[in-house]
This record gives sequence, structure tokens and C-alpha cells, in this order.
Amino acid sequence: MNRKYLALALAGACVSVSAVSAQAQERSAVRPDFAVVDREAVRVIVYRPRVTVGEQSTGGLFEPRADWNDQARQFLDAALVNSQQALGHSVIAPPEISGEQGRLLNQYQALFNSVADSVINYQFFVGNRLETKKRDNRNSQFDWSLGPGVRNLPGAEGADYALFLTTTDHYGSTGRKVLQVFAALGGVGVQSGVHAGYAGLVDLKTGDILWINADKQMGGDVRTPDGAARRMSQLLEDFPLASPAAAAN
Repeated sequence: MNRKYLALALAGACVSVSAVSAQAQERSAVRPDFAVVDREAVRVIVYRPRVTVGEQSTGGLFEPRADWNDQARQFLDAALVNSQQALGHSVIAPPEISGEQGRLLNQYQALFNSVADSVINYQFFVGNRLETKKRDNRNSQFDWSLGPGVRNLPGAEGADYALFLTTTDHYGSTGRKVLQVFAALGGVGVQSGVHAGYAGLVDLKTGDILWINADKQMGGDVRTPDGAARRMSQLLEDFPLASPAAAAN
């Protein structure tokens, strides 16, 4: 490996990894005024997980891998079906989605990801709090929304809430792992790989996020059935609509 390139990559990695490491904590929050009397009467539409899987280059750049992405999607879809059987709510499958409806769903999934990042950065970490959120944070409030336009999502008219799920995995390349070894020899920590997951329950009348589980270092290799099952279990951990029996397991 070219020493000059290695030095440049190491310098860039040190900056990016320090930022990621500061945020590598699993967090879950529920809106304080959210309460459900009859879990089994609640209708939740569960949209297909948004899945991104690829390789992390030596310098930390993302390189898509279609084969890994297809594997992860297949295994995560199966894990989600198995997980739903233990949850105490009426699950509604989304209708066939294409065209303009598909674009609308993609936009809201991307918006959810952005809001989830903001929740991590500005709600969960005290030093980064937004000026507009300081009062709410001091009172341990949780007040985030995707806006009332969510009521126009496909299938929303037949549900009370929507469950959004996102996984992003960048598996470290050989070059990245070599860089990690060189960095360790120099006393610098370099992360090989990115494994983030977000899950959120959204009120389809108001767009308010009622519950969120966000972690930028999740476990489970989503390219395998067992790993995908572990990831789905982590995504749905502390899900507020889970039946008492499921929550105890």
C-alpha cells in the first residue's frame, strides 16, 4: 500500500471515526403522552425495511454491493415476519406500491432517517442540543414529527400507526482492515465498518414520532439469516406495542 495514500486515508479516518465513536450508543425513547389501552385493537402498517449494504473502502467511502443488499433484504424481510408474530398489535401489510406512491414512501423513509439522525445528535447527546429543543430536553421531553403529510402514505387510511425500519451496513474492505491495524500500531482507533439501525413508530394522523430506537453500532451480520434475526430483534427492542409476553422474552 502506498505510504502517502495510507497517511491521507488515516488522517481522514481519524476525523470521521472520532465523530462516529462519540455517537455509538444505542438509544430508545417514547413520547411522554403516548399511551395505548388496548394493544390488540391498534392497527400498525409495517413498511418494508429500507436496506443499504455495501463495502467500506480503505478511505471510508461507501461502495454498493448488490449481492449483499439482496441477501440482507431477503433475510431481514423473513426476520420481520417472524418478529411480528410475537407483537401485540394488528399488523397491516402495505399495498402494492409503485410509481408516485413509491416515490412518496421513499421520501418519507429518507425524512425519517434524517430525523432519526437529528434525534441522536440533538436529543440524546446533551452537548449537541438544538437551541429550539433545550427546554424540551431539560424536561426530558421527546417531541419530533414527520409532519401530517404521512396520512397520504399508501395504506395509511386503514391504519393508526406506521412502523419505519432502516438498516445501513458498510462492511470493511481488506484495505480498511489493514488501515485499522496500522492505525492501532500508532495508537489511533479506526473503525472498520458501519452498522446503523433505526426503528420508529409514527402516528398517521399527526406525523408525530411516538417511539424511536436508534443505534449507530448495531450487531448482527444482515447477510446471514441468524444475523438478520439478531438485527431485527435489536430494532424492535422496547417496542411500546409489544404484548407483555413478547416483552418478557
